[in-house]
Amino acid sequence: MASNKILVIDDTTVVRVKVREMLPPSGNFQVFEAKDGIEGLKLIQQEKFSLIMLDFLLPKMSGWEVFQQIQAQPDLRKIPLVIMSGRKEEVTEKISEPFEYFEFLNKPFDQKQLINAIKAAMAKSKQPRQDQTQVIAPATKNGATPTNGAATVATVANGAEVQALNDKIAKMQVEIDSLKKQLAQVVTFIKQKIK
Repeated sequence: MASNKILVIDDTTVVRVKVREMLPPSGNFQVFEAKDGIEGLKLIQQEKFSLIMLDFLLPKMSGWEVFQQIQAQPDLRKIPLVIMSGRKEEVTEKISEPFEYFEFLNKPFDQKQLINAIKAAMAKSKQPRQDQTQVIAPATKNGATPTNGAATVATVANGAEVQALNDKIAKMQVEIDSLKKQLAQVVTFIKQKIK
């Protein structure tokens, strides 16, 4: 029975097979595969994995969204994580370097790069993390903060979710502007043809 369960979430069959074939046979690995973010997240919630390899660009639910779901749950944050992408700037756009708690693996990769990324992810997952929650004490009517322990807790994950939504809004605005421009070009073309 395999003791090291690895989940590879990638929409490309070649990458999933490549990871499976590159893992050393002596490692006692059991590889699970998911072709999109939703399928990957379901597997993460069903199984206890020793390692997650996550493509950043995925259909149905992006790797960024899966990453946020993992980070929002303390038990999942402890799992070593390797984020894969052919374009590192897509990752650094959302998550600034240095990557403290996961390892980045640039595609395409060879066996040595894969093994090094897995080792680095394992080491990074063991590093102590700062608490992901911060305590915010509500102000009283006179502006003072209560000392009776009536503080509320806000999670950093909420801030990440807000940022993700803002990023989506900005992306949608760019798409809307592009569509408006295309529509204006179509209208101009039709007006020229009518004359």
